[in-house]
Amino acid sequence: MDETIFALSSGLPPAGVAVIRISGVKAFEAISSLAGALPTPRVASLRSIRDRNGLIIDQALLLTFPAPNSFTGEDCAELHVHGSRAVVAAVYAALGTMPGLRLAEAGEFSRRAFENGRMDLVEAEGLADLIAAETEMQRRLAVEQSFGGQSTLYTSWAERLTTARALIEAELDFADEEDVPGSVSDLVWADMAALQREIDEHARAADGGEIIRDGFKIVIGGPPNAGKSSLLNCLASRDVAIVTDIAGTTRDVLSVDLDIDGYLVRFFDTAGLHDSTDVVEREGIRRAAIAAEQADLILELQDIDSLPKRIEWPTQTPVVRVGTKSDLNGNSEQFDLCISTKTREGLEELRRLIAQRVSSSWSGVAVPNRRRQLDLIKETSNFIAEALRGGPLDLRAESLRSAASALGRITGRVDVEQLLDVIFSQFCIGK
Repeated sequence: MDETIFALSSGLPPAGVAVIRISGVKAFEAISSLAGALPTPRVASLRSIRDRNGLIIDQALLLTFPAPNSFTGEDCAELHVHGSRAVVAAVYAALGTMPGLRLAEAGEFSRRAFENGRMDLVEAEGLADLIAAETEMQRRLAVEQSFGGQSTLYTSWAERLTTARALIEAELDFADEEDVPGSVSDLVWADMAALQREIDEHARAADGGEIIRDGFKIVIGGPPNAGKSSLLNCLASRDVAIVTDIAGTTRDVLSVDLDIDGYLVRFFDTAGLHDSTDVVEREGIRRAAIAAEQADLILELQDIDSLPKRIEWPTQTPVVRVGTKSDLNGNSEQFDLCISTKTREGLEELRRLIAQRVSSSWSGVAVPNRRRQLDLIKETSNFIAEALRGGPLDLRAESLRSAASALGRITGRVDVEQLLDVIFSQFCIGK
């Protein structure tokens, strides 16, 4: 990390302000050549920014953050300039001519922060999620990760594993000494059994984290002309899908993302389910079945004026049966809920039902929300289970060592080099 990097760390111009971050051993030297003497660390100072010919580029606020007390753990500086493309380009040009400086790659600031011990991998992934958060619950989940809440839990588990391994090693090495009671392993295995239960419970909550991060998926399904596309348009408050009285109008899966009580909810309008000889329509029906299998909830729509037919969904996904066109035919107790997209009758009740279903998916505590984390959590549990099955004490101790290694890879404490490029490539250039 001998190279000093720079990049725009705020939104793309034009904007009111653009923040250009510089990090590395030559950060302060570079900023001095642009703005003169360095200000007091972490105190904003108004300066004129000049190029190498002495021409003023802009007036800007300058802040410096000496290592190790900076985002990256290195000497770091920020220029808060006016957010025009021309100003940013001119500052880039001035910095780019300085020896040892280069434009940062995607996620390079955060990667340096990780490598310098300023954050772990769970916090880094949480930071990426926080930047990308679109709903209130996505923000809350990301905060739990990016500010260390989840890492604290994993660290406490790692400490328990370390203590268990130390006690077992002591019993192996000093079995004949009076200072180490032979029954110490009984206490160890009782704690390890409790730890495995905690880990398994944490893993079971992963579905909630995935739903918060990627959205609660709802498929709107049913026979042709049941009002599926009309409901999608009504929920979205715009014309997402084409609505006609002709059966088979919808031939593909259409989707719209909505924010419901702070949760990301993804609605999928699907082709009408019926026997069809049309090749394209049959493909749409096939895709509808696939969408249903991947959904968290199915809204099964049927006209109230006809006897509801039982649809056999090829999935275990929960189904809510919704009667449509209540403005024409009244309500019916044969459905879980009756609605009218013309009068909007029943839509607020439907919205509350959806909000209740999605809110029950997450308790608000830190949960794994990435496949990488979940796989390693399950691997940790499996190694502890292996140790609990019994056998020679040295082999059981090795299983606990493997469990600690898997747990350490979640936060990046051990053996994670192969993961870094993948994780940090998800960040924007200035992060």
